[in-house]
Amino acid sequence: MTGRRLLVKVCGQTSAQGARLCVFLGADMLGFIFHAGSPRCVTPDLPASLGLPGVLKAGVFVAQSPDEVLAVMEAGRLDIAQLHGNQDTRFCRTIADAIGPERVMKVLWPERAASLEDFQSQLDLFAPFCGRFLADAGKSGGGHGRAISDEAADMLAAASFPRPWLLAGGLGPGNIAPTLARFGAAGCRPAGIDLNSGVESAPGVKDETLLRQAFAEIESLCAAQNM
Repeated sequence: MTGRRLLVKVCGQTSAQGARLCVFLGADMLGFIFHAGSPRCVTPDLPASLGLPGVLKAGVFVAQSPDEVLAVMEAGRLDIAQLHGNQDTRFCRTIADAIGPERVMKVLWPERAASLEDFQSQLDLFAPFCGRFLADAGKSGGGHGRAISDEAADMLAAASFPRPWLLAGGLGPGNIAPTLARFGAAGCRPAGIDLNSGVESAPGVKDETLLRQAFAEIESLCAAQNM
């Protein structure tokens, strides 16, 4: 929306109607999950059917091979490969070499890190192969509704991100502003946030009321803090 600089991604899209609602409300990026174990799993036909100029479409990959990731990226007409599993640097390099590092978003879990130094080393290790990072709550997976821990938030605030990053983890109406407030000065704030379970009435079912409330909170926050 006009004046907002905080990127908003709404992940776990399962219908064309829901995706278009998110875009109408101001989403900059939509996430489509291609993991059989997720209640939000879809086929590439859904993102491929959506012509949404100016909106990035991200494919979320957990356990696929590089060839499978690239095939889904092409079939789904996707812009971003979100690597949300235990992919190592060789895997990320393969994807980055094929589609360009600017189209790769690597997910990391700060709660896995033994220390700030450990987390910083992960950031620096993967930076050459991605254009964005996403920091998620917990130690694996996503869409579980967990908020990021205080210790992990402190680690994120102290880290030096070599690429823009998005924050995920149970974000929804009522907790977006206080969560982002933890990051204080603009220099350590995330470039964007990832909404999923916090704006659902059930797994994979985005709730229009919760979405509208979340976007209203985001707009108010950005206006107040010049984000």
